[in-house]
Amino acid sequence: MKLVNKQKRRARRQQRVRARVFGTAAKPRLNVFRGSLGTYAQLVDDSAGKTLAAVHSKKVEVKKADVGERKAKVATAYLVGKILAEKAKALGIIKAVFDRGGYKYHGRVAAVAEGARDGGLEF
Repeated sequence: MKLVNKQKRRARRQQRVRARVFGTAAKPRLNVFRGSLGTYAQLVDDSAGKTLAAVHSKKVEVKKADVGERKAKVATAYLVGKILAEKAKALGIIKAVFDRGGYKYHGRVAAVAEGARDGGLEF
């Protein structure tokens, strides 16, 4: 019962954020999903209803990359943000709007944002 309430609360927060945040082709929405098995990030053009670029942590190799003092899932989330920023640069996208997806700006969600900023995206 408590889990259902937790999911409903996150859905309400997500709707509140989504009402204010809107992505366009020039400035897409950087959406983050934090699952138990991985972290997902995508750039979405809400005006056209299309995903421009997407990255998930299952295809990220952590051992070779420089992630600072980050460990485990936070390090992987940082790399997800960095790789997404590189894909955005290839598409000619410099600016984005950050959508935390109803999560706290903390841990893996913040790491994705830091990685994207270090990769060259501006929020």
